Amino acid sequence: MTALITLFALAGGFAVLCIVAVAGIVLLKVAFKIVFLPLKLLVLPFILLGVLMKVVLVFAFGVTLLALVLPVLIVGALFLGPFLILAAVR
Repeated sequence: MTALITLFALAGGFAVLCIVAVAGIVLLKVAFKIVFLPLKLLVLPFILLGVLMKVVLVFAFGVTLLALVLPVLIVGALFLGPFLILAAVR
């Protein structure tokens, strides 16, 4: 009977230990979030600048590509237009 009571006390102690460990881990996570929040807020403008620079560069690349391709398409239409009209008439 004493062994059964000892095992029950051991299981209860282990349950209390697990609850305390989980509470400690949650407390540490919350503490780290609170501590690192000002650092996150300080870094956000730099992230915004990086994203804005990326968007501007992609837009500039697209406009440059369009400016290079559009004259080629116009010249191609000028040369191929008569042949397309001739093919449509026949």
